[in-house]
Amino acid sequence: MNSRTLGRPVEIQQKAQLMSASEVERTLIRLAHEILEKNNGVEDLALVGIRRRGVPLAERLAKIIQRIEKKPVLLGTLDITLYRDDLSTLGSKPVVQKSEMEIPITGKSVVLVDDVLYTGRTTRAAMDALFRSGRPRRLQLCVLIDRGHRELPIEAAFIGRTVQTTENQIIEVKLREIDDAEKVLLMEKQQANL
Repeated sequence: MNSRTLGRPVEIQQKAQLMSASEVERTLIRLAHEILEKNNGVEDLALVGIRRRGVPLAERLAKIIQRIEKKPVLLGTLDITLYRDDLSTLGSKPVVQKSEMEIPITGKSVVLVDDVLYTGRTTRAAMDALFRSGRPRRLQLCVLIDRGHRELPIEAAFIGRTVQTTENQIIEVKLREIDDAEKVLLMEKQQANL
């Protein structure tokens, strides 16, 4: 993988594999149990996946919870593109997507699900979008990876794994539903030798 930073080529190389497919699955099972314990079951519980990789993670958590509780859990999808305050870093023009909040969230215990918690900006944008759809009784965040470096005072209630990273490192979550692979990688940006 190759990109450019201020005109200088930057190489992005894999530094380590943090989680295998089986570790991702075990982590999701643990997170499902933690969500159920902290919310006293599925009564008034709703999972909302943040597009893109938060959606399949929320879907998997919902399936695990349904297997445990023998009851379905409400499941929604949130696209936060329009609410991002860092759109200039995402491309020239944001793509407007329909928010699929087809579930009622007012009075519910809502668990926002995302793959990586980094600066907190995605979570803040998701909260803005979510509150336009209703007023949950309780809002919690569930992430597969918390890598630190917060710019906003946002913390996850449910964390798969905490990984200390540097600013020049990237966490890549690969999910079979999107990437046709299942693993979590630690990548590192390095200046290319010219």
